[in-house]
Formats: sequence, structure tokens, C-alpha cells
Amino acid sequence: MENRPLDILNDSLNTPVIVRLKGAREFRGELQGYDVHMNLVLDKAEEIKDGESIRKMNSVVIRGDNVVYVSP
Repeated sequence: MENRPLDILNDSLNTPVIVRLKGAREFRGELQGYDVHMNLVLDKAEEIKDGESIRKMNSVVIRGDNVVYVSP
């Protein structure tokens, strides 16, 4: 049986992920939660630009309609 996209997100809970957003923004952090709209909560998050951290945050909520991909 193949994994569905939300199954893969569920397997990635509490692990580091990289999230690419529209407008070429990227965030890296531990996936703490998600919903059916792919709204994401990242803990120990940082914004990444050109492979380098430009801003660190304790946690961030990302709207699902801005997500291009999530990479475990």
C-alpha cells in the first residue's frame, strides 16, 4: 500500500523538515503538527536563504496554501 501525503507528514512528526514556500522562502525546523489543509507548526524553526540561516524562531505556523513542498 502506498503512503498518502498526510501519512508521510505523520511519519515526519517531531523530526527536522525543510519547507519551501511560494516566493522561494524556506524554513527548517521540527514538525510539531499539521492539519488537512497542510497548515504546519514548526518548532526550533529558522528561515533559510541561499542555504544559510537568516532568522531563528522558537516556533512558526505556516499556512498550507503557501507550501510548495515539505522535505523530511
